[in-house]
Amino acid sequence: MLNTEKAAAPEDFPIHDAKELTQGKVQARIVLDGQVYTLRITRANKLILTK
Repeated sequence: MLNTEKAAAPEDFPIHDAKELTQGKVQARIVLDGQVYTLRITRANKLILTK
């Protein structure tokens, strides 16, 4: 059986600037269904998302 659902194109998703999310700092907290996650920008300018 073939999957007939169309895959979402990248332009179908919202884009958020990580530096705006962190308001110029290195961390931001993100809540999903009552769970708090931490988004962190490293010194190497990489993103880490932890629970």
